[in-house]
Amino acid sequence: MKEKNPSEKEVLEALSGVLDPDLKKDLVSLGMIKDVKIKDGEVSFTIVLTTPACPLKGKIEKDSKDAVMKLPGVKDVKVKLDSSVKAFKKISAEDLIPNVKNTIAIASGKGGVGKSTVSVNLALALSGCLARVGLFDADLYGPTIPQMLGVKSGTGSAGKGVHIESGKIIPAEDYNLKIISIDFFLEESTPLIWRGPLVAGAIQQFLRDVDWGELDYMIIDLPPGTGDAQLTLAQTIPLTGAVIVTTPQDVAKKIAIKALKLFQQLNVPILGIIENMSYFLCPHCGKRSEIFSYGGGRKAGEDLGVPFLGEIPIDLNLRISGDEGKPFILENPDSEVSKIFAQIAGNLARQISILSHK
Repeated sequence: MKEKNPSEKEVLEALSGVLDPDLKKDLVSLGMIKDVKIKDGEVSFTIVLTTPACPLKGKIEKDSKDAVMKLPGVKDVKVKLDSSVKAFKKISAEDLIPNVKNTIAIASGKGGVGKSTVSVNLALALSGCLARVGLFDADLYGPTIPQMLGVKSGTGSAGKGVHIESGKIIPAEDYNLKIISIDFFLEESTPLIWRGPLVAGAIQQFLRDVDWGELDYMIIDLPPGTGDAQLTLAQTIPLTGAVIVTTPQDVAKKIAIKALKLFQQLNVPILGIIENMSYFLCPHCGKRSEIFSYGGGRKAGEDLGVPFLGEIPIDLNLRISGDEGKPFILENPDSEVSKIFAQIAGNLARQISILSHK
């Protein structure tokens, strides 16, 4: 006698016992289950994740398969993973970037901590997961993003350069990123000698007059410190949150905390802390050296009650890739540091999903 197929209701009841580990609710009530199909003992459905960079998608997929396989009559389960990034903000008529779902400020208390390197590689890690990503170089006095990506002239290895179209600035495109920087509009070695109001105006213009299109995430590389750029950004658009980049030593940690507290005072959520230059692994002997001390970023996160997103070791190739304009995680996809950037990008996307759900 042929065994009866389970009903769609029974499949959904089974999946209602599977929780999203971050949101602490079941997949059915979250609306994450779509296109349930049942035929000859085979059950298929789509799980719509809150981010394509979900670090726990493997667990969610396995738990869902296991739950449905327990139903009588089920011989096989096929799961398709999709994603739909939620917007943190509510769109208003005054919004300068209405089609950008999430804006993430990458900040630091001081220069020299590798903030731009982190911004570039996080943006690439997110775009590598097929998220729609923009990269806004808001460090007007020290723009480095175009050089680090090899798009200094406005055109990358296979991308499109910055141009004007229908009264809008069209950003450069390369590596599945949309990129804008003041560097595209300056002659090489020309210093920017502007007072605060001009800096504020330029940041507003890059938000208002650039056609960013539809983006899941905009990574904003800020200048170091707590000045005009930070204040203008927080007061111009509803930031999803800020990420603070620091190095391990105490003096860097103390200055990073000042940057963190600035955003808290502006009611901008802190998505997490990243510790860069955390340690050095000798490529010859494999010995680990904690050149700048160790653990300052994690300790700061614990003390302040904010997430610690991860630690990035010192890697000679990371410096070389930035100087030569060859993105590190694309040139070295199998390296340990590239895997760390991918993990940190997943942790960041995870915090955004939790925040958006709340």
